[in-house]
Amino acid sequence: MAKTTRATTSLIRLGIAFTVHGYDYDPDAESIGLQAAEALGEHPSRVLKTLMAELDGKPVCVVLPSDREVSMKKLAAALGGKSATMMKPADAERLTGYHVGGISPFGQKKAVPTAIELAALSEPHVFINAGQRGLQIRLDPNDAARVLKAVAASVVA
Repeated sequence: MAKTTRATTSLIRLGIAFTVHGYDYDPDAESIGLQAAEALGEHPSRVLKTLMAELDGKPVCVVLPSDREVSMKKLAAALGGKSATMMKPADAERLTGYHVGGISPFGQKKAVPTAIELAALSEPHVFINAGQRGLQIRLDPNDAARVLKAVAASVVA
């Protein structure tokens, strides 16, 4: 498994401190994020999932704990829109350049408005997908928010 991805290259270029952690990805897991948390031995609140959505028809990204669900109403409000819906997996892959199960908010083909769950910023560290199935980046959540220019808001249901 390659440990260099567009996500890691992007963080290196920006001077962000992080470590890369591999785990055995289970494509049949009911929840990819929860399976990653278990494999890494981390609490699910520290293993963040990256979801792609559409806000008033335009792409957005949301990063939240793997044990929580996104509130589309809260996401729309956080990013100043009226209505949000989940993006179709094929559209998310085409837009980000990553495969579902390996979508990272870092190094996407096109930067989009991003929201990060406010509660995640109080964690000492978080894990976020490194742009490849079975590969996670461990970093300070505040560094992640800053690099992503993310809006920090309560976006969980």
